[in-house]
Amino acid sequence: MKRAIVTTAMLVMCLAAPGQAADKRYPDWPCMQLKVPELSLAAVWSGPPIEDYEQTWTSNPQVVDLVQRLALRRTSLEDAQKLIAEFVTGSPEEKQRKAVMAFAGLFDALNRQRSEVMIGLERFSRSQKQLAESIRGKTIKLRELQDSPDHDETVLQDLSRQIDWDTRIFEDRRRSTTFACEVPVEIERRLFALGRVILTTIE
Repeated sequence: MKRAIVTTAMLVMCLAAPGQAADKRYPDWPCMQLKVPELSLAAVWSGPPIEDYEQTWTSNPQVVDLVQRLALRRTSLEDAQKLIAEFVTGSPEEKQRKAVMAFAGLFDALNRQRSEVMIGLERFSRSQKQLAESIRGKTIKLRELQDSPDHDETVLQDLSRQIDWDTRIFEDRRRSTTFACEVPVEIERRLFALGRVILTTIE
């Protein structure tokens, strides 16, 4: 049993090794997907330029309210379409101004939301590495105790339980990372989909 714990702990340390990073430029990035720090506007928007509204959209309370509601992942695309249709109204010129302003705000908001998620993932990755180092130290100590002819069996069992518990936590967190790594991708897909909806109101 103790040997099995040591073997599992060693596997955990291998999984947490810095060499596992998908991109050497971002050693704390825990996802298989390559890290793209900032979204490309061209990848999610083919409408009119948004530069005029990138810094000013927050001055329009209606746009701010719309963007906040659209940015919520619990807002379905169907509901988002209704919200966008209710906002983008008026003459062709007014509709285009509103549509572009809305997307400028949405691009800014979801880009920041995505960045926050990515920062959280890297913080989580550093925490995992620290936990792996803790498991490493305890595993080395456990081996030393096992090799000692006069070791205290109670201490040995207690340390074994600690390693087992820490390893379980590490593995549970590692599994959750797989799902968390999909969040930035989902945000990008949502931005693209909402951009298409907004664009259809002025095409």
